[in-house]
Amino acid sequence: MELIFEIFNYSLIVILIGICGAWVFLIKSMVDSFRLTPYLDKFENISESYPKVSIILPARNEEEFIGKCLDSLIDQDYKNYEIIVIDDSSDDNTQKIIFQYAENHSNVIPVIARPKPEGWMGKNWACMEGYKKATGELLLFTDADTKHSRNVISLSVAHLISFNLDALSAIPKMLTFDFWTKVTLPMISTFLHSRFSALNVNNPEKKTGYFFGSFFILKKDTYENVGMHEGVKHEIIEDGALGKKVKESGHKMKMVRGDHLIEAVWARDKNTLWNALKRLMVPLYLQSAKIAIGIFFAVAFLLFVPFPIFAASAFIPAEEISSRILCISAGIASLLIYIGAVIEAKMGLHLRLVDAMFAPLGSLVVVLGFLSGLLQAKRSESVMWRGRSYSMKDHTQSSISI
Repeated sequence: MELIFEIFNYSLIVILIGICGAWVFLIKSMVDSFRLTPYLDKFENISESYPKVSIILPARNEEEFIGKCLDSLIDQDYKNYEIIVIDDSSDDNTQKIIFQYAENHSNVIPVIARPKPEGWMGKNWACMEGYKKATGELLLFTDADTKHSRNVISLSVAHLISFNLDALSAIPKMLTFDFWTKVTLPMISTFLHSRFSALNVNNPEKKTGYFFGSFFILKKDTYENVGMHEGVKHEIIEDGALGKKVKESGHKMKMVRGDHLIEAVWARDKNTLWNALKRLMVPLYLQSAKIAIGIFFAVAFLLFVPFPIFAASAFIPAEEISSRILCISAGIASLLIYIGAVIEAKMGLHLRLVDAMFAPLGSLVVVLGFLSGLLQAKRSESVMWRGRSYSMKDHTQSSISI
């Protein structure tokens, strides 16, 4: 029995050493990303043209946010643009608010989306409905819960033209309203950094392509070339899928920091947070169940497992040297997770330091959310989003690649 205990301890030690190595690499990647990612407003502007921009703004039950979003868009210093606002079958006052703005502002174009066809995600359909009304050379997609600085369109157009880009996406400041989102977002962001950092997106030698749905602008012909939202109609994470298509098609794209110019809501409450976490795991499971399960356990060990191991080994002291090494290695791994959470909270998300102090709780929520996504991926109602239930079991997802 003692030999089995020793083998078990040393097996955990090896795993924890691997976790420590992974976090050292991840922390370096995070710091590099924050330090080296270009800014939306820091570049040499050589643009001398002002092409028309069609802003496509889908909205479903957004009465709480859409007024502020439209106020920020109407107040832009760019002159040549239109705002196409699509009501996606809202059952609150969203449609009424849209038409009120349209009556007072000639560049606000209201669209009532037709009923969503079978096989479409709601937002994807609304974006296509808006696209059909667009007359601009450039298309800017944003969300109804996003606020924009006055010069953000001017900057994005000038950036796009100055670097001869086909597409540009800006990383917004993520707004958080409730305790659970505040403590969970740093942990999920560290996980996403491993794959979707701007440095990977901006590296033409890497296949990583991604858009932030709250703000991406691209040429109309580029959008049409990659199949528009019709080509990603069943994707849960449609912005990621569309960005991936743009990159894989050989178009020139770039991701920049815009967190001092754009504000977006990642999750509004604990329910939308829960479904957002499930949305990240469902695409992986539908591509390969075995690999998705492996990724789940990897994430669980990377984000959470060191904490209970450290607590158990610290509060249940043992004489064996393996137990002491286990405690030390678990402590170092836990410390590295905390360091990653602090860096993400302060440098990337602009949250309070105290939010990062709840890293074990935030990690547990991420792990449980991912587990829920695995268990429900093939159910008839695997994901709830904006008041709609979606079954994804018949649709392979490509927004997040294994």
